[in-house]
Parts: sequence; structure tokens; C-alpha cells
Amino acid sequence: MNGESTSTRGAVAPAAGPQGTGRGGRRRPTSPDGMIGIVAKILLLGFVDAIAAFALFQLAINDEWLVLVISLIVTIGINWIYLRRGGLPAKYLAPGILFLLLFQVFAMVFSTYIAFTNYGDGHNSSKEDAIRSIQLSALERVPDSPQYAATVLDDGGELALLVTDPDGNVSVGSSEEPLEPVESAQLDSTGKAVGLDGYTTLAFGDILARQGDVSDLVVPLSDNLDDGTLQTQDGSTAYVFKPRLVYDAAADTFTDVNTGTTYTDSGEGNFQAEDGSTLGVGWKINVGFDNFVRAFTDQNLRGPLLSVILWTFAFAGISVAATFALGLFLAIAFNRADLKGKRVYRILMILPYAFPAFLSGLVWSGLMNAEFGFINNAILGGAYIPWLTDPILSKISVLIVNIWLGYPYMFLVCTGALQSLPEDVEEAARIDGAGAWTIFRVIKLPLLLVSLAPLLISSFAFNFNNFNVIYMLTGGGPRFDDTNLDIGATDILITMVYKVAFGGTGRDYGLASALAIIIFIVVGVISAISFRKTKALEEIN
Repeated sequence: MNGESTSTRGAVAPAAGPQGTGRGGRRRPTSPDGMIGIVAKILLLGFVDAIAAFALFQLAINDEWLVLVISLIVTIGINWIYLRRGGLPAKYLAPGILFLLLFQVFAMVFSTYIAFTNYGDGHNSSKEDAIRSIQLSALERVPDSPQYAATVLDDGGELALLVTDPDGNVSVGSSEEPLEPVESAQLDSTGKAVGLDGYTTLAFGDILARQGDVSDLVVPLSDNLDDGTLQTQDGSTAYVFKPRLVYDAAADTFTDVNTGTTYTDSGEGNFQAEDGSTLGVGWKINVGFDNFVRAFTDQNLRGPLLSVILWTFAFAGISVAATFALGLFLAIAFNRADLKGKRVYRILMILPYAFPAFLSGLVWSGLMNAEFGFINNAILGGAYIPWLTDPILSKISVLIVNIWLGYPYMFLVCTGALQSLPEDVEEAARIDGAGAWTIFRVIKLPLLLVSLAPLLISSFAFNFNNFNVIYMLTGGGPRFDDTNLDIGATDILITMVYKVAFGGTGRDYGLASALAIIIFIVVGVISAISFRKTKALEEIN
């Protein structure tokens, strides 16, 4: 039988390898995509290409040629990656790299660019747009203006004005196109133009529904706004308006026709008179390092900024130290093997971690309300304690809430770190007569810090920019008295940046971007020094 088996084995041809392989185990080339995968690829790429084509068309219309070229290259690259055979790693990496470049690198580069400009309220467009905006804002009705019979038209959602002047001449124009004479308008029995081919005439009810748009409709008489414009309030009669400020393109000046005051380009992104007064609308220019210098030299900003910087470091440092201490204490307390019900206790300990920080901030804001809050009325018997309006108590309140929100995270990571410590080292120390405090201080804590140091550093960086707790609990208040900016005692740098950028007193995106760069540099330097000092990353395996 053995001989039969041997002879049979010798006569049998080599068996085929696994499915998809040839003799000798070599893999035969197979198509990586099935029919479903090919169809899905075509549909997804078609959808992406359709969006890209629309975006490229809009960029071309707006003369954004640099962005158009970049978008075109990216679109071609995406199609090349997913249509060619092979290159499987690139197909997985491409989406992540694209979103990284778009939402991280581009955002950082753009913020850096804005930090070196005066971009903000009154300085958010080009000089040409600013000139036009000044002319439009200075329009005044011409006394004894001729009366034009008007009809409001709709051109694909955009309003236009069909007017008949006192001499019976008919013209049509819109906000973008000045008046042009027309010959084929539809006239009523009085000779008023009431319709035009290619446009939709708005009925009285439609005019009432879009009264705001009709009132805002400004139709230039010519390409030069100084020649005047037509405006209507009721949609049936239009009058001539001319700007109070006349622009001289050759001299690059505005002149007030009522007072004779001349406004010239100040070189700071606005038009300024000799008495220092400026026109309200300016334009965006590069200002170099002025925003960074202003942050530390402006008398209205320097004092509050220094106070905010000190409080930011204190808030982040105290929060990390307190949450780590409390979390480690609870982790040690509930890590005893003989503790009954420790699973239930651990679940209770991490409950604050399950609530969104912004909701917790709102809840604690209600609990700490000085007049109606549960803490004052129910726990303290109706005492009036200004938890959120006193400069010192508000800081204490913010720290309490942040510790309450942050200790569950430290409890979790400390529990995991404690359970990973070798038990034989602790047993050897006990045999040598070391007490519990000595074991913790000499053995456990150093071993814990080796693994937890990177987490503590990241926690410091997180609390350095902990926007939710501050903004939802106190809104950064109470407000400082020595500044007209909306900056308060509990503001940290990130909430201050938000208020500078989006505050109600004026939006200064350039200064806000400069402050954001300062935050980035500070956090980066502190993190680099901390990692270098602890050498935690080299120690972790």
C-alpha cells in the first residue's frame, strides 16, 4: 500500500495553488474591480467631476485663475489616481491628504495671510469695491428730479427697472447694468413701458412681497455713478439720485459737494480728510506686522491681553493638575481588588464625560445663577453669591466646572495605566518594608508619568483652547472696565480671539488671526519643551 501510494504520488501532476494562483503558487493577474466596483467608481467620479466642473466655471467667471488652475490640477489628479490600474495605497491616502490640505494646511496658510492684513469691518474688499460702496452710500435725491414712469422686471431672479422718461424715451437697467435705450418695449395706453421681451413684469402683489429688494434697487444712469442713479420706492415712479461724495479718479480723491471736504487715500486702506475724519468704507491692504505690534502696544488692548494671557496659563495649568490629581486619586481608590461594586462606581465616575461640554456649561450656568440658581436657593438657603459675575468667584466657578468635566478622562487613563503596572515590583517593595505612600511616590507615580506625560501635555493644549466651558458658562465675563472691547475676567485667548473676530463692537479678522498665530506658537513651544524634558515619546514602546 505504501508503494502504491508512492507511485501514485509520483504520477500526479502538481496541484494548482490557491484560487487565483497558478502552478508553483504564482498569482495570476486578476482584475481588482468587479462590476459593482466599476459602476460605483464611475458614479462617484462623475459626481466629483460634475461639482468640479461647476466650481471651475464659477471661478472662471470671477477671474480667479490661480484657484482655477489649482482646482483643475487636483481634479485631474483625483481622476488619474482612481482610473489607473494599481496604486492601491494612493487610492486610500488621497481623500485624507486632500482634506488635510483643505481643512488644515489651507486654513493655516490663509489665517497667516489674514494676520498681515487689515481685513475686518470696513476693510473687507478691494479698493474698487470700496469706491463703489462709498458712492452708493452717499446717494441723495436730486431736488426737483424729473419723474420717471417705472416698471419693475424680473430677469431670472434679478430685478431690473424699465423706465419711461418725461420725453417718452424708454430704457432698461439693473444694479449691474446701467440704463440702455430699448425700442421694442410694450406700452400701455398712456405711453408708459410696461413690459419687455425676455423679462417678467412684476405685478403689484409681487412688488409688495419683494418691497425690500425693490427699495434697494439702484440703477446707474451710466457707467459713472457720479452721473446719478434711479431709485424707486413704490415700483411705479423713479427719481434721480446723485452721490454727495464725488470721486475724482485722476486725483484719487472724494469731495463732499456740500462741505467741500476732500478725502484722499491715507495709505491705510481708507480715505481720510485733513482733520483726521475718514469715510466709513475702506479696503483690504497688507499691513505687515502691525497687528502683532498692536496686540502688545495698543493701550486699549495691551492690559486686557496680558491679563488674559496670565489667566489662560493659570486656567490650563490648574485644570490639568487638578483633574490629574483627582482622577489619579479616584483610580487608585477604585482599583482595589477587594472593592465590591467597583464597576458601578466607575460608571458613576465617568458620567460627566458622557455629556457634551457646551451643554454642561449651560446647565452649570443655570445652577450658579445668583438669583434663581439651585446652588444659592436650595443648597445655600437663598444666599446671594455672584458665582458668575464676580471677577474672582467667576474664575473659581470656571475651574470647578472644568475639573468636573475633565476628571473622568484622567480617571479612565489612570485606571488603565495602573492596571498595566507590573505587580512584582510593588510586591518586592512591600517585602523590603516600603509603605503605601513610598510605593506610590517612588514607584507608581514615576511609572505613571512615563506613560501619561504625553496625555498631560495634550490636555494642557486642549485646556489652553477650551472655548466651550468659558463661553457657555460666563461668556468671558465679567467685562474689564479699562477697555471698550468686549473682554472679561474669565476670557482665555481663544475666546478673546473669537470676540475680536466676531464681536458686536466690530470685527477685526486681521488682529484675530495674529492672536491665533500667537496661541499656536505658545502652545507649540510649550509642547516641544515638555516633550523634550520628559522624553516620554522615546520611553513609550
